[in-house]
Amino acid sequence: MDIVKFIFDPAVLIILATFVSIIVFCVQKFSYVNTNLLWLLNFLKKFKKTDLTYRFGEFDKVISQNPYVSSAWQEFRNTLVFSESVALKKQDNSVAYQNVSQAVNSIQTTVDPMYFFNEDSLVLSKYNSKFVQIAPTLLTGMGPLFTFLNIAVAFTRVDFSSQESTISSVSGLMGSMQIAALCSVLAVGASLIFMFFEKLYYNKMCKKPLQEVQEAMYSLFDNISSEKFLIELLKETKIQNSNLTGLLTSLPNQFKEALDQSLSKAIVPYMENLLFGVNNLKETLKDIRPPQQNGGDVVDDLF
Repeated sequence: MDIVKFIFDPAVLIILATFVSIIVFCVQKFSYVNTNLLWLLNFLKKFKKTDLTYRFGEFDKVISQNPYVSSAWQEFRNTLVFSESVALKKQDNSVAYQNVSQAVNSIQTTVDPMYFFNEDSLVLSKYNSKFVQIAPTLLTGMGPLFTFLNIAVAFTRVDFSSQESTISSVSGLMGSMQIAALCSVLAVGASLIFMFFEKLYYNKMCKKPLQEVQEAMYSLFDNISSEKFLIELLKETKIQNSNLTGLLTSLPNQFKEALDQSLSKAIVPYMENLLFGVNNLKETLKDIRPPQQNGGDVVDDLF
């Protein structure tokens, strides 16, 4: 059979064109996914768990502006638990940060990061994965389709009007049968080649970078269950309530002691000066006039 005639057969051209189009589509989409996953991986590697608390604003701003991962990040951000801290000013006017809860020292999540950053959200949803899945079936189905179509067309060309026409049409029928059979072989072979190529290329371009991204997310955010976090928060609340109760109990005594010290330092010296002045006034009055006959001194009566 003429190989050129087989290659330029319409059925063969359609099968080859479909196969090449699917391969090009997969290469483009897998390359797109790989580029974005590598960007996300390199971005995550710029941060560490120890400094993410202070650089979270920068982290959130950049990753929220990336349309590839922004939707998954918005959902994941709602599950984060932050280590709240307060700023305390020391005697030398320097500022120190103290955690409100000692149980939470970093940004934690109550849901597994893989629930949001998984194969469906970061890979399969970024291209028409359903089409890629049915591509082998499409190529395989084109084999029987064009096989029976060629056979049907070949039978319509059979001419039994004369011996020469019969011999010529039967010869053409056999050639068409060969092309029809090769169409099935070509379609099944293209389907097998595509499945082999798709698995290898997908693992290299998508699966491996996705696993590295998930590991990077695990290294930045500690996973803690909601129940455990609530228990730790309850313990911390009880400790703070106990300290507050002790402070309120000792507050009246401390206030009394402070008031006594204030009175002893301020009012007592003032009263002593006042009594000293009254005594001086008494002595002055004695020197000016004699004491009354019918009674003692007025100042003596007062004191």
